[in-house]
Amino acid sequence: MKTYLGEFEELVLLTIASLGEEAYGVSIQQDIETRCKRSISIGALHATIARLEEKGFLKSWLGGATQERGGRSKRYYDITPSGKKAVSESKSLRDELWSLSKIKLSAAK
Repeated sequence: MKTYLGEFEELVLLTIASLGEEAYGVSIQQDIETRCKRSISIGALHATIARLEEKGFLKSWLGGATQERGGRSKRYYDITPSGKKAVSESKSLRDELWSLSKIKLSAAK
């Protein structure tokens, strides 16, 4: 059974993949906000991350405690093989639809 990704789920997975070892809540939020030029709440991000973990698309672990965080640890994320497959399927579907589309896009005039 294919699992389809929502737009924000796809953005989160791709951002985590691009951040690599630096993928934790705040870095993910900041990267998405910068790239998409839109504000997202940390609550919406955490809800999406939890949903992606439940689907088996993400795994997480706690890093070491840091003084800058008052002795608290950061939770880091990585995309799983299932997550990579879901993103790949989503890209394939989009590519197919773009190639079939009658829309001819060009630079805005």
